[in-house]
Amino acid sequence: MNLCVIGTGYVGLVVGTCMADLGFEVHCVDNDPAKINALLEGRVPIYEPGLEPILRRNTREGRLHFTLDAPGSIAAANVVYIAVGTPGLEDGHADLSGVEAVAELIGRNMSQRTVVVIKSTVPVGTADRVRELVGRHTTHEFDVVSNPEFLKEGAAIEDFTHPDRIVIGCRSPWAREVMGTLYESLVRTGRPILMMDNRSAELTKYASNAMLATKISFMNELSRLCERVGADIEMVRKGTGSDSRIGPRFLFAGAGYGGSCFPKDVRALVQTGKAYGLDLKIADMVETVNFEQKHVLAEKVFATLGPDLSGKRIAIWGLAFKPETDDMREAPALVLIDRLLAAGATVAAYDPEAMEVARKMMPASVQLSESPLDAADGADALLLVTEWNEFKNPDFDDLKRRMRGPRIFDGRNIYDPQRLRDLGFEYQGIGRA
Repeated sequence: MNLCVIGTGYVGLVVGTCMADLGFEVHCVDNDPAKINALLEGRVPIYEPGLEPILRRNTREGRLHFTLDAPGSIAAANVVYIAVGTPGLEDGHADLSGVEAVAELIGRNMSQRTVVVIKSTVPVGTADRVRELVGRHTTHEFDVVSNPEFLKEGAAIEDFTHPDRIVIGCRSPWAREVMGTLYESLVRTGRPILMMDNRSAELTKYASNAMLATKISFMNELSRLCERVGADIEMVRKGTGSDSRIGPRFLFAGAGYGGSCFPKDVRALVQTGKAYGLDLKIADMVETVNFEQKHVLAEKVFATLGPDLSGKRIAIWGLAFKPETDDMREAPALVLIDRLLAAGATVAAYDPEAMEVARKMMPASVQLSESPLDAADGADALLLVTEWNEFKNPDFDDLKRRMRGPRIFDGRNIYDPQRLRDLGFEYQGIGRA
């Protein structure tokens, strides 16, 4: 089969590259000449462990192609993936203008029976809208498949090649057969392909992300209670996560979640409820709790150093919203740094992968350091925001010598409180009285 993937952002690039690695002929299309030229040269515009060597190998072996020619690529394809962005609008709704434009483009250019696969994260009912738009411009037989992605940034290759499940929403038996053929090699270990209707598949994506976000926000809210009552959220997490009905994943308290998925998907789910006359109270409060949690580290700093941070230097370790990515969309570090700068602090920051992204997203007054220890030079406090592995075991003796005030605010609870206090640091974590 010949595949066309429209959109070479995070999802499109991972899907296109991995499908080529399964042996399919894949044409990845974008309307950005600079991005396509970079990909043709083997340069990947995102940081995702393991992606670049697979991309280069499949490009070299002739299965993976990058092009600006959308009409030609669509005409030659049996399966066309829609993988363009659906950013959140100010009111919380998803922006579907890109998806709708691609749907019309597909309708105008398909030349044979075609499966149109929606990989973009879209609200309930989008497949019906895409079906309508494609059908306006073609007489060829087609079906629209809702095939949401469940890729974690930093582990996308593993998630694609070893999925927990594959969700397929469509109408026709022949489209189900095509999708089963595409993915059969990924489910030989017994992981299921779940066939359902389009609307159930669309809602499954939002429900999954909202449930994970709920677990995070619930633990973050409990962390505040732990500090009030004298409990340790890490002990509570272990005790709770040991229950097989609950499980240990996504129960880590911290400085709030960010990224391209959880924030906008929770908001979009809330807006979907409102569109159908329902007030989704739990999902709404998940977002509220997360907003508040992004301010917790700053409030701890103010409680310790005072509300006026003039003359204070604050070191930030970690800018990306999570480890193993350079993605800073809705990252807690952005909220934190804005609060610190507004209070008059000098901020020095370091991240292993997100420095180039940070230069575009953060105020010029933020000092971007060459190393973690350079950021900590002369600092009155160090704030750990992203739990990169290289931050877990620094030379604490050297760190203490470099800092003006040996204070560590651990936004991810990666350090042992007693050990740091024994080393002479003033330590504060999240939910650790």
